[in-house]
Amino acid sequence: MSEISTKPYLLRALYEWCTDSGFTPYLAVKVDAATTVPMEYVKKGEIILNIAYGATSGLKMDNDAIHFRARFAGVSREIYVPVQNVLAIYANENGQGMAFDVSTTAADIAPAADEPTTGAPTLSAVPDVTSATPAAEVSHSPDDDNEPPKKGGRPTLTRIK
Repeated sequence: MSEISTKPYLLRALYEWCTDSGFTPYLAVKVDAATTVPMEYVKKGEIILNIAYGATSGLKMDNDAIHFRARFAGVSREIYVPVQNVLAIYANENGQGMAFDVSTTAADIAPAADEPTTGAPTLSAVPDVTSATPAAEVSHSPDDDNEPPKKGGRPTLTRIK
């Protein structure tokens, strides 16, 4: 039987302590390919996230990952953080909390794309069609031109690249 990590249990306990004490819980996260965070806020491969009840929507702290929705500059974003990537959880007001050693992240553990798998289903990136297709082969429909819409006609959708 494999050993169960205490880290997700400690994260949930410290989150609960912070909220019960009236403090704002913050997560320090090591960002890698397994995390889904707004990259424009990442500094030196790390990001600090406010996970207070008022700052998140749908916060779920599982044994494998922490996921929620939060607003960044007014835009709602989906956040996904593997528990292995959490560097620390602490109260913003007084700095009390717990730090963790992150020697291997979730991306380090995931098998590389060229390694054979054991038959388990996996996800892989799909190449962007617009970048793979040469410009000469891209068809342009009448609605794709850059002219302003004509008044009184059918509404059109203009794509901005």
